[in-house]
Amino acid sequence: MTENYCRTIYRKILLNLIQRHVQDTMPTAPSQYRLTAASLIMVSLCFLIVWSNTEAEEKAPLVIVDIAEQVPVIEELALSGSVVAPHIAELASEVGGIVASLAVEIGAHVKKDAALLRLDTELHKLALEATRAASEQARQQLDDAKRRLKNAEALVKQQTISENELQSLAAEVRIDGAFLDGVIAEQKRQEALLRRYTLNAPFSGVISRRLVEVGEWVQTGEPLLVIVATDELRLDFQVPQAIFAKLVQTESIDVTLDALPQQVFKGTIETVTPIVDPNSRAFPLRVALNDKQANIAPGMSASAVLRLHSGRREVVVPRDALLRYPDGRITVWVLNENASTVTEHQVKTGLNFDGKVSIVQGLNAGAWVVVQGNEALRTGQTVTVKLPE
Repeated sequence: MTENYCRTIYRKILLNLIQRHVQDTMPTAPSQYRLTAASLIMVSLCFLIVWSNTEAEEKAPLVIVDIAEQVPVIEELALSGSVVAPHIAELASEVGGIVASLAVEIGAHVKKDAALLRLDTELHKLALEATRAASEQARQQLDDAKRRLKNAEALVKQQTISENELQSLAAEVRIDGAFLDGVIAEQKRQEALLRRYTLNAPFSGVISRRLVEVGEWVQTGEPLLVIVATDELRLDFQVPQAIFAKLVQTESIDVTLDALPQQVFKGTIETVTPIVDPNSRAFPLRVALNDKQANIAPGMSASAVLRLHSGRREVVVPRDALLRYPDGRITVWVLNENASTVTEHQVKTGLNFDGKVSIVQGLNAGAWVVVQGNEALRTGQTVTVKLPE
């Protein structure tokens, strides 16, 4: 017996019972029982109307369909990584001394060549002044030696002094000149050292650590500050070695930051390091975001989806078209040629990408599959078809 036949029999029985009950109770029953009988009639009629409407709806439920297409299949690979800075520097002083002033705090943004720290320069300035005085003295001595040599050259023509004395004066000029050159070099060295008493930013960035305070004595080479560049940030990911040869077929890479989960950034592969880590069997991949104004910071964790051309063309359907059963079966509901009834097809799936799933077995290109309203369909059931908006 079919379900529709059973419903028809039930309606007839229900109507017959209602008629008998009304005939038995309406003429002689008190008014309250007549009201009960009338209420029973109304409720039963309402039930029949609702059931009839429900049955009509069940006969042709509304479904939304989409077409199965044969397209190039994209392989998607999930990656994890982090934001890295192009430059990170641990700054140290080239000279020792007492910290006289600190111009920055942790988190301060600084420009390239900005003064960050100064050491006490009092003693070194005194040494520089002494060197400058020695330089001036040496210059005067050289000038005097040159003057005496010039006079001697005039006297030697008159045979007033010997040639040997002239050569001695010439040698004195050369010696005084060399001495002046040495003093000038020392003066330049002292001036260069004095400049090194000020620690400058090697590039623009943010101060991430401050390892010294005013008044402390610091040694040459001792770390004092750490600066991190915040311009042109990159993202580093570890990619399985099996993907190395496929990177030339990369279509795109989409990046999501854990700190900004609602935003998806387009990226560009900048460098691929062809050195595989022997422990993880992965190689580094550096990615630059196309959005240069993205609000990111070094150290942020990130995830990415690397999209690679598989080199294959397969039938694909929207992911919502698939029904998965506990026994492992995967099916889709397909609109029949009459465009009014549906049939369930068991399929074998492949790769997932762009909200679609490739079908490697059980479905042909051009078939119309149900993507909404496919939860309670029956084979051969009549449906009302609607195309996706």
